[in-house]
Amino acid sequence: MSKRAKFILITIGVLFIAALIYFGKKNKKSIIEYETEKPFKATIVKKTVATGKVIPLEEVEIKPQISGIIDEIFLEEGAIVKAGDLIATVRVVPNIQSLNSATGRVKNAQLTFDNAKITYNRTKNLFEKGVVSRKDFEAAELSYNNAKVNLENAKSDLEIIKKGSTAGLGKTANTNIRATASGMILEIPVKKGYQVIQSNNFNAGTTIASIADMTKMIFEGKVDESEVGKLVKGTAIKVSLGAIEDKKFPAKLNFIAPKGTEEGGAVQFKIKADVRLDKNYFIRAGYSANADIILEKKDSVLSIKEALLRFDKKTEEPYVEVKVGDKFEKKEVKLGTSDGVNVEVLSGVTKDDEIKIWNKVKKDDKKKRN
Repeated sequence: MSKRAKFILITIGVLFIAALIYFGKKNKKSIIEYETEKPFKATIVKKTVATGKVIPLEEVEIKPQISGIIDEIFLEEGAIVKAGDLIATVRVVPNIQSLNSATGRVKNAQLTFDNAKITYNRTKNLFEKGVVSRKDFEAAELSYNNAKVNLENAKSDLEIIKKGSTAGLGKTANTNIRATASGMILEIPVKKGYQVIQSNNFNAGTTIASIADMTKMIFEGKVDESEVGKLVKGTAIKVSLGAIEDKKFPAKLNFIAPKGTEEGGAVQFKIKADVRLDKNYFIRAGYSANADIILEKKDSVLSIKEALLRFDKKTEEPYVEVKVGDKFEKKEVKLGTSDGVNVEVLSGVTKDDEIKIWNKVKKDDKKKRN
């Protein structure tokens, strides 16, 4: 064999060995080992959060029974009152037309009374002399008494129009605005000198004050239509307030609206819950609040982390990859309740299966690849 032939053979051998080493390293580098995780027993709790506020169970608005101008306000917002306590007084500004009519009625009643009095006195003298019968005397007496009552009523009406009350009404004077319920004054939206309108069948009237019992508070919020069907009256919930950190107040769901309202393209349903207060905290009306509501709870069920799930591109069915020997096999799983982190597995895997963590490579394998 010539030197040239030997050189060619040696060169081919070196290249062949180099190729084997190269492809061996390449194949070794392409082998990826993933970490695995086994299913576990867990309690799955599915919750929803309802946003809303805390308000008094009952709030009473105090309105005047007569129109006029606020003459004096005796209390401030935050004051504790009992039913009957004086809050403010109203000074009546008479309506000119009503005042004129009332004055005219008094004059007419006075004329009728004067005439009836003269007739009564004359008939009485004649009756005592035996000139007229008892029947005529009694008729004159009745006319006189009626005229007297009408005059008194006309004068009272005139006084009410002028002052808003009359001496005969005593403590029931319309100008005195009193509390109709016990509790705390939440708001006094008027000031001294404000004009107010009476409450009647045609007008709601001006609110002078609002009163509520601050020991009875409720949570009022809204939930989405996709979750309202899972709510049950009497369910225990937890209410957290934006103004009070690291404190949750127990509450009980007592109302679910039968009709929803559309907000931002989604239908929302109003809910209410009685809140159990803590004496160490003062809850103000209108605090923003969130309510944690348990929709579903599964105790000690076979579960996996949702991060282990993958979805088939065609069927969109969930599946996991289970380690079998040195390989991973695809297994479809049927899922149950989820809390957003863990999900219940109804079928497809067992507690002893090692499930591939598809986005987590073993550390040793990373070092080899690098």
